Amino acid sequence: MVSNILLWSLQISLLGTTLAGNILIWPMEGSHWLNVKIIIDELIKREHNVTVLVASGALFITPTSHSSLTFEIYKVSFGKERIQGVIKDFVLTWLENRPSPSTIWRFYQEMAKVIKDFHMVSREMCDGVLKNEKLMEKLKKGKFEVLLSDPVFPCGDIVALKLGIPFIYSLRFSPASNVEKHCGKVPYPPSYVPAILSELTDQMTFADRVRNFISYHLQDYMFETLWKPWDSYYSKELGRPTTLCETMSKAEIWLIRTYWDFEFPRPYLPNFEFVGGLHCKPAKPLPPEMEEFVQSSGEDGIVVFSLGSMVKNLTEEKANLIASALAQIPQKVLWRYKGKEPATLGPNTRLLDWIPQNDLLGHPKTKAFITHGGTNGIYEAIYHGVPMVGVPMFADQPDNIAHMKAKGAAVEVNMNTMTSADLLGALRAVINDPSYKENAMRLSRIHHDQPVKPLDRAVFWIEFVMRHKGAKHLRVAAHDLSWFQYHSLDVIGFLLACLATAMLLVTKCCLFSYHTFMKAGRKMKRE
Repeated sequence: MVSNILLWSLQISLLGTTLAGNILIWPMEGSHWLNVKIIIDELIKREHNVTVLVASGALFITPTSHSSLTFEIYKVSFGKERIQGVIKDFVLTWLENRPSPSTIWRFYQEMAKVIKDFHMVSREMCDGVLKNEKLMEKLKKGKFEVLLSDPVFPCGDIVALKLGIPFIYSLRFSPASNVEKHCGKVPYPPSYVPAILSELTDQMTFADRVRNFISYHLQDYMFETLWKPWDSYYSKELGRPTTLCETMSKAEIWLIRTYWDFEFPRPYLPNFEFVGGLHCKPAKPLPPEMEEFVQSSGEDGIVVFSLGSMVKNLTEEKANLIASALAQIPQKVLWRYKGKEPATLGPNTRLLDWIPQNDLLGHPKTKAFITHGGTNGIYEAIYHGVPMVGVPMFADQPDNIAHMKAKGAAVEVNMNTMTSADLLGALRAVINDPSYKENAMRLSRIHHDQPVKPLDRAVFWIEFVMRHKGAKHLRVAAHDLSWFQYHSLDVIGFLLACLATAMLLVTKCCLFSYHTFMKAGRKMKRE
């Protein structure tokens, strides 16, 4: 009896858990890798075996040694310089052609050139794995149960399908912008859901809705043209006619790296899960020397300043402009900066090659965060309830800051046109106006008030797919419909045809009755 109770208790405790499994990772560079690395570390803690596919020319992904973590390095002809070049071209093109209602078409034309180079690098990475028979054979023998992919780099899905395993996406949004809409079948009503990168909110004027409508259709056009070349590649590799979008639609779960503290309310589907801030954690103590500097700020506190890992330095003119503004505030400033020391640098500002950003944002003396608007940094600020001064430059950064502005937790300054007075005014507003701190704390409370932590939720769904060999029950039937069926054009056409037929019959009956009546009338007159 006792043994039965113990056995029953053990079964209950193991309910919903997953025994150690084998997980394959198709990663992306930069900050994307940092997010996936957090998930990998948690999977290893739960005794899973993780294998990461890494190109020999990888820029940020550094192999480490661990008994449960394997890095499969495959050969590509390009080195780190090639990826750095593509990133540099991407950043410069964006800075020189930042999209606006009047420049949006030119922006897409210029970005098309950069995306072409990106495709060439991505294609070689695909070939580096798919055409490596020895590696593919080794992966087939690895008995993997799921593949976690960042769709910014295509082909993770092809690898998964060739290995016969389910795959999951981890993303903020795709580089094709509308892939969640087209391939994931997420509804995007343009009347109140702002297009990605539009910098709009869900509170749109008529002019905004016109701009939003046009943005959607431009992005649709970009998706159909710039990503079309991948269709033939996917068809060739999978041995049947298919498309990039059709293949992506087979993803079991889409782990979106945002949450409702950041997003505007909008429709989503059951296989889309929000895990924004999964990398956030409580602040650790600062290094002694840094803590001493922070404490020397007294009641004024400190300002944390970082433009992320991709922007190492600035022009001398821009650096002096920024340093001049920082020198005029009473707060101490910790600025992550590797360039030449600005001539206008104030005694209150310390330049550092690297800063423990999360730990500084979690410090009680932190008053504001000057940020480029990367999702990781924004989420650390939300997590710790720190108001922001946004200096966005490229990619999703302007859109991210637009979200924070709409929620009352940030002020934006334009990096290209700002003066020292602009930056100083923004800093004083964020530090001295209590509404910014209150709104940042409100977002922080929303973020922390979740039944399951974002990282636990991400790992749960990975293990869920492993346990159930997929999550087909969460996949909407929209994937099985053609575009005219999805928009009910066949039904509308049928109903219009029925209406036209009914109107024709009524008209015929009326005409018949009229002619019969007239004929009867003429006959009566003759009689």
